[in-house]
Amino acid sequence: MNDPVQFLPPLRDVIAEHGLAARKGLGQHFLLDLNLTLKIARAAGDLTVGTTVEVGPGPGGLTRAILTAGADRLIAIEKDERCIAALAPLVDAAGGRMTLLNEDALKVDYRVIGAPPIKIISNLPYNVGTPLLVGWLEKAEAISSMTLMFQKEVAERITARPGTDHYGRLSVLCNWRCRTDYLFTLPARAFTPPPKVDSAVVQLTPYDEVPYPGRMDLLQRVTAAAFGQRRKTLRRSLKQLGVPIDALLERSGIDGSLRAETIDIEGFGRLTEALEALQGT
Repeated sequence: MNDPVQFLPPLRDVIAEHGLAARKGLGQHFLLDLNLTLKIARAAGDLTVGTTVEVGPGPGGLTRAILTAGADRLIAIEKDERCIAALAPLVDAAGGRMTLLNEDALKVDYRVIGAPPIKIISNLPYNVGTPLLVGWLEKAEAISSMTLMFQKEVAERITARPGTDHYGRLSVLCNWRCRTDYLFTLPARAFTPPPKVDSAVVQLTPYDEVPYPGRMDLLQRVTAAAFGQRRKTLRRSLKQLGVPIDALLERSGIDGSLRAETIDIEGFGRLTEALEALQGT
C-alpha cells in the first residue's frame, strides 16, 4: 500500500495555500512534525480493523500519520470550513480509506459512526477537549480506545490517582470507566502556533465491564458536588445532592470528615450507589 503522505505537499505549504492560520476561538494548535504525529498514531495500536475516528484534523498532520500507520477506515470530523478544501487531496490520496465529515464533533453519535472496534485518535481542540471526552465516556461501551492529546495539566488530571495534586472530578470519571495511561509529553514548541503550555498524549481504554459500583450519570452528580467545593468536607459538600447526608455516608461507608481528593474510585462508586438507593432511581 502506498503511503499517501509521499504524494502530498508539505503541511506548511497547505496551511499557506488555504489560509489556515490557527484560530484561537477554535482552540487550534497544529502539530506539523510527522515523526511526532506518527508516534501518536502508532500508540493507538492496530488500525487495520474497525474504524478510526479523528476529531479536528485541521490541515491534516495527524491524519496523514493515521493513514500511514495503516488505518483501513478513517472518519475525520472537522468543524472549520476552511480546512475542508485543504483536506480534500488527502481524501483522494487515501484511496477510499478516508471519509471527511464537516460537522460539530460534540453532536456526532459515535455509537453508530462506523464498524467496530472504534478507536478515537485526536489532537483535541483546547476549548472543547474535556466536553468531548466526557461525552465519549458516556458512550464508552461503543469505543475500543481513545488516544488523545490535551494540555499537559488536563492529561495529568485524567490519569491522576487519589491523594495526588491533580486528582479531581475528571480523574474519577475517566478512571471509573477506563484504564488510563499517560503516554508522553509534547513541548509547546512542537506546535504552530506554540501554545503557552506543553501538551501530552493519554490513552483511555474502556473496561468491558466497569469494575466499580455506580452509574455514570449519578457519578457525574456526586463528583460535581464533591469537587465543586473541594476545600469542604464531604459531609458539607454533598449536602447539595438533596438526600439525608447521614444516610448517604452510612450506606456508602465513607467518612464524612474526609475531603473529595482522598476518596478512591470505588469510594465514589459506593457514594453513587447510596445516592441511587436514597433517591429510589
